[in-house]
Amino acid sequence: MCYRTKLNAVLKDIESTFKVRFIEPGSYTPMDEINGFSFMKTPVITDENQGEIQMFNWGLIPFWAKNDKIRKMTLNARIETLKEKPAYRNSLINRCLVIANGYYKWQWLDPRGKEIKKYLITPKDQELFAFAGIYSSWKNPQNDELVNSYSILTTDANELMSEIHNSKKRMPVVLKKEDRENWLSGDEVLNFSFPYTVELEAKII
Repeated sequence: MCYRTKLNAVLKDIESTFKVRFIEPGSYTPMDEINGFSFMKTPVITDENQGEIQMFNWGLIPFWAKNDKIRKMTLNARIETLKEKPAYRNSLINRCLVIANGYYKWQWLDPRGKEIKKYLITPKDQELFAFAGIYSSWKNPQNDELVNSYSILTTDANELMSEIHNSKKRMPVVLKKEDRENWLSGDEVLNFSFPYTVELEAKII
């Protein structure tokens, strides 16, 4: 799973890496740790606007939702069951890149997780990278506010992440640099499930 990420890069480096521009540069604030359960807005690139960086809320709210309570369960979406789950199947064609320069995982040192060790995970070959994401647009029935939101896809853990995320053995789908466009273009979802992976490294925090 993936509930804590890092994006503390300066704006110009993000724009340079992804060759795009922020629509609202003043809305971006670098952060050492982003808590998914704050449901805050973070930078994404969507399939419909590939030349722009937009700010979407983490925690997907499907268009049919009566309220936003579902978002606490949609921070992540299992790539293997996207086509089956009502919360995600309508968003399957809505692809996005969720920009980051790290994410955090806790290794359980005892069976109940009372003792844990925190790691920062990063790809070896990308200072800035993208998680595979899907997104949705939802209109709040109480005030007609349009909310754009996303989920980060997860897959089975590779060898490194199986050792670290040893309770559930899952990991987010980190895209290879050369596959960002393929993801946005609608390549088959399961092409990005394990054993698809990038080479990762872990640092104890």
